[in-house]
Amino acid sequence: MKAIEFRDVHYEIAGRPILRGVSFTVEAGETLVLLGRSGSGKTTALRLVNALAYPTRGEVLVNGRATADSDPIALRRGIGYVIQEGGLFPHWTVAANIGLAPRLNGWTAQKTSARVDELLTTIGMDGGDYASRRPRQLSGGQRQLVGVARALGADPPILLFDEPFGALDPITRLELQNWFLSMRERLKKTALFVTHDVSEALLLGTRIALLDEGELAWEGPAADFRRARLPQAQAFLACLRTPEEPGASSHA
Repeated sequence: MKAIEFRDVHYEIAGRPILRGVSFTVEAGETLVLLGRSGSGKTTALRLVNALAYPTRGEVLVNGRATADSDPIALRRGIGYVIQEGGLFPHWTVAANIGLAPRLNGWTAQKTSARVDELLTTIGMDGGDYASRRPRQLSGGQRQLVGVARALGADPPILLFDEPFGALDPITRLELQNWFLSMRERLKKTALFVTHDVSEALLLGTRIALLDEGELAWEGPAADFRRARLPQAQAFLACLRTPEEPGASSHA
C-alpha cells in the first residue's frame, strides 16, 4: 500500500524552482530517506507531505488522497513531525508536550495520561520525574526522544523526520539512530526521513531517494546505493572512505 506518493511534483517560490518533476512512493511500513546537500529540496518535500506547502504542479498523495483535496488540520493530526531539538514547548512539562496530539484529538485526560506513560516507557524515560521536567532540564538526546514521543502521541501511521539527530554529538546520535531502528521494528510506522549524512541514510533507510538541485537523481534500496555510479551519489559515497581505502588521499 502506498502511504505517500509524489507525482511529477514541482514547487517554486517567486518563480525560482525548488523541486522539479519529483516522483517517488513510500510504501506502508518502510523508511524512505531523502538524502541531499543543503538546498536540494529535502525539507520542502517533507513540508509538502503535511500540507505546510502545496505543489506548484503535480500532486502529493497521502494514503491515496491528494493533499490539495484534504483538510490540512485532519491531515496533520494523522502525521507525526520531528525536527531538530524536538521543537518542544519550553515552558510545558515533558508530559504536557507528549500529550499535545492526544488532547488535540479529543482524548480524555485519563486516556492521554495513560498514553504519555506508555510513551515515556517506549523512550526509556519512565523512571524518575521525567514527566514533570521542563525541556531545559533534559539533555539534547532526551529532548530529541521526547520530540519523537510527542510525534507518536496520537499513534499516527506516518512519521516525518527533518534531520532530527543532526545537532547531537556522535555518540548520542548513534544511540538514537539505533533506538530509531528498534522503534521502527516494533511499531511498524511509515517514515520519511530527511538527512544530508550518507552514513545515517545507509543505516536507517530501507530505501534512499537522492535529491540534487531539486531533482530526483537516484532512488532505490539502501543496499544498492553504494553501487550507484552517478557523480552525485559518488560525491556522497566519498564521505565514507578512510585514508586507507582505495581512492582516498593519504598524508605522510
